[in-house]
Amino acid sequence: MFKRVSLMTLTLVTAVGCILVAALHPTGPNTVSYDEPIGVWLSIGMTVLLFIPLLVLSFFGNRIVRIISSIIQSPVVISFLGIIPISFFFSKSIGMGLLALFGVIVSIASIVVTLR
Repeated sequence: MFKRVSLMTLTLVTAVGCILVAALHPTGPNTVSYDEPIGVWLSIGMTVLLFIPLLVLSFFGNRIVRIISSIIQSPVVISFLGIIPISFFFSKSIGMGLLALFGVIVSIASIVVTLR
């Protein structure tokens, strides 16, 4: 249980880190930016709200609950995979790409640990 909870927390911290780095390098007027702190706080809040069910499910050891948790975690991996090319091609932020790569690795490790 400790491994599942810690990997989900690390994934959440990585996602929040991606939001903060994305706010450093805004690509247009409709993106997250430190010029509008309400937008940054809303993005972080929505991310935390979306991770709360995953964190709650990581406390349970039932096989079906773990399978459901891993299915819910798969869009997180796809999101991080989508951030990688976007960060390299459009925002030219290598730090964002590396953070997203770290998020992919941690998310896949979380799915593997959840299913074991």
